[in-house]
Amino acid sequence: MIEISSIYKNFEEQAVLKGITAVFDSGKTNLIIGRSGAGKTVLLKCIVGLLDPDKGKIKYDGRDIVTFNKKEKMLLRREIGMLFQSAALFDSMSVLENVMFPLDMFSNMTYKERIKRAQFCLDRVNLLEAQDKRPDELSGGMQKRAAIARAIALEPKYLFCDEPNSGLDPQTSLRIDDLIHDITKEYKITTIVNTHDMNSVMGIGDHILFLADGNLSWEGNKDEILHTTNETLNDFLFSSDILRKVRNMAKK
Repeated sequence: MIEISSIYKNFEEQAVLKGITAVFDSGKTNLIIGRSGAGKTVLLKCIVGLLDPDKGKIKYDGRDIVTFNKKEKMLLRREIGMLFQSAALFDSMSVLENVMFPLDMFSNMTYKERIKRAQFCLDRVNLLEAQDKRPDELSGGMQKRAAIARAIALEPKYLFCDEPNSGLDPQTSLRIDDLIHDITKEYKITTIVNTHDMNSVMGIGDHILFLADGNLSWEGNKDEILHTTNETLNDFLFSSDILRKVRNMAKK
């Protein structure tokens, strides 16, 4: 579980986050949505520890990381998996070597144990047959699956995904969503996803935060979001043809 309390963040004179409070439970896919400039990325960076909030608390299972020193933050990062927007695989390494990278950096496993763990993770995302390939030999969806395998290699308690479906076709995006959701449930991970993808909202939105102008404007789940009376959220959501169709069907 991650708890954030009264998070404020300014850049010079601009207030980007204005007192955000929320709880992200383990075993759920927690989504952060909102228009560009709403504060989603800044909030995610604060939660991960890449930015320090000006005010507020960020607790990982009761540990307030705002008070952590550099060494404590480094130790915490061993408990964190990251899935970046671009997959961020190393081109000079094989897929297997990419997944082994965090194990090489942070684990005390033997070489054989690291290989076994990396292969297990690749098998979990149905990519074991591609272990000897280079990232540029993979499709975009396969690269994201390899990145997920790397993100879970250290058996993280916390998983952060920044626009995981960026650049993917709708069918592949659904597969990535399902994989993130299944892994979250299976391993009881606290997963936080920053996304613009409305298919993700309706597919895996166990818990959704909607940010508007640096404020937490709405909070709920994928079922509740269809019936919201929040005008700002409705303007954001139903600019999507998909969401309009889903809501019309729900009314029938």
